[in-house]
Order: sequence, then structure tokens, then C-alpha cells
Amino acid sequence: MTFVKTPIILALSGALVLSACTDPSQIGANSSNPKAQRGALIGAGAGAALGALSKGDGNRGDGAIVGALVGSAIGAGIGYSLDRQEADLRNQLGNDDVTITNTGDRLIVSLPQDILFATDSFAVRPDLQNDLYTVAGNLQQYPESTIQVVGHTDSDGDAAYNQQLSERRANAVGNVLRNAGVSSARIRTFGRGENQPVASNLSAQGKAQNRRVEIVILPNA
Repeated sequence: MTFVKTPIILALSGALVLSACTDPSQIGANSSNPKAQRGALIGAGAGAALGALSKGDGNRGDGAIVGALVGSAIGAGIGYSLDRQEADLRNQLGNDDVTITNTGDRLIVSLPQDILFATDSFAVRPDLQNDLYTVAGNLQQYPESTIQVVGHTDSDGDAAYNQQLSERRANAVGNVLRNAGVSSARIRTFGRGENQPVASNLSAQGKAQNRRVEIVILPNA
């Protein structure tokens, strides 16, 4: 067991060095490139684990090292692509009400309910579809990804009703993206109801933050 763990640790350490030494001109204007580095580390961890499992008992250490190095390179590439897509999307949207979070392995585009739906409605307002069409255009510029559309509500009202409403809103946003040209094969829709708040439901401001639809962009490895 110790034999397996030690090479994995060494491999991950190597990935840290690799991510720190990457040429800034290769991965963006920001010389520190934290998101690309985070992508490299995520890839290294997954690669190390898979590499170790794919080898026999006597070769697991080598498999972990090779897996970590390959995973690190793939992860860094994903991180760089997400950085570019994030920058393009911010420029294209130009809407401070839409938040974009780059975790290093995915982009999360969060659209508040108030810019998409009337209260208790799951019909996307025609005059407020421009942001979704902008997102759809960006998704077509970067086609190598899977899209999750996730609806969320606050905790007001019946939980079962909120769950249904969140599903319908996710489906409505997904349909707009499809109608704007994004392949149906890339899109999955989910409703989370009131179960995943990002703020307290004890204040009006917190409830407004919780009423949202998230478009999660997951690059294909």
C-alpha cells in the first residue's frame, strides 16, 4: 500500500512543478494562471488514480506517475480553453447581473430568475432572451463541451412545487439554447428546487440570489 501511495504523491508534486513552470505565453496573459494550474492539478489527480489502477501491483507506481503527467497536461489545456471561453463570454454578455464562475474544470453561468422569468412563471420572457442567445453563440464557438442547465428556487411555498418549477425553468432555458442552434446532444436539464441555496432564504436579497438558472459548461476531456 505504501508503494502505491508514495508514487502518487510524487506524481502530484511533479504536476505542481509543471503547472508552475508553464510558459505564460502558452496559457494566457495572467502570468500566475491560477485556473489553468488548477485544471492541471485536477487532471493530475485523476490521471494518477487511473494510472495506478490500470497497472498491475508491481507497476502501479509507474502508472500513477505517467497518469499524473498525462492528466496534468490535459487539465492544463482544459483550464486554458476555459479561460479563453470565459473572457469571450464576459465581453459578449456585458451584463453585470449574469455571473460567470471559472472553477478550473468548468464554467458556471448563473442567471437570476428576475432577468428571465416573471414570478411563478417558467416561460422565458421574449424581451429577456438576448443573454441566452449570446450564451448559445458562445457555446457554438466552443463546441467541445457538455452543457448542464440547472434550475433553482428559493424556499418560499411548497417544496414539491418548487422542484417542479425549477425543472420547468431549466427545460425552458435548455429549449432556448437548442432553438438558438446548440446541439440537443450536448444539453442536459435538471431541477434542484430549493435544495441548493447559495444564500440565506431569510432575507429578500438572499432569496433573489437563490432564484436562478445555472448553465454549467463541462469541457470534454
